Amino acid sequence: MLDTVTREWGGHSDLWIFGYASLIWRPEFEFAEERLAIVHGYHRALKMWSRVNRGTPENPGLVFGLLSGGSCKGMVFRIAKAQVAASLPALWDREMPNGVYDPRWLRCQTPLGEVRALAFTLSKRSPNHTGVLHEDVYRQIFSSSCGRFGTTLDYAQLTHSKLQELGIDDHALGKLLRLARS
Repeated sequence: MLDTVTREWGGHSDLWIFGYASLIWRPEFEFAEERLAIVHGYHRALKMWSRVNRGTPENPGLVFGLLSGGSCKGMVFRIAKAQVAASLPALWDREMPNGVYDPRWLRCQTPLGEVRALAFTLSKRSPNHTGVLHEDVYRQIFSSSCGRFGTTLDYAQLTHSKLQELGIDDHALGKLLRLARS
């Protein structure tokens, strides 16, 4: 899939990446520019099982997915054309170690105009999509799931804090975090 994405990008211009969760607070790649952005047709949701980064096979955690429907405010990052060869494989290793996401080119609206950005989306048909979870399941996951990068709760809180810092109000995430405190 990386080869396909690289071919679709074409190498003739800078590369834009859309971040909606940990990429906004820990991008781990060099970028020449960042902008607030909104994507229509997708929304951020804490509905992807994590059995390594934020949980284990025995006690899965959750990470965010970009699911179809609605809209999502986040950030776009511009990687200079000359840096893409070094940056994209490392980003791919981070986001796609087991091919869970569906990489897509999305139209992102920014204050300076529209950009076409690579985004890592999640199909609702994926075996890693949680489907509907009861509030008690979220509470249990928030209280006990931990993987190589920490807990699901820390991940959700870091994302929420960065979104608030950027002036992005994610009502659904705020509601889930209130469950962790109840």
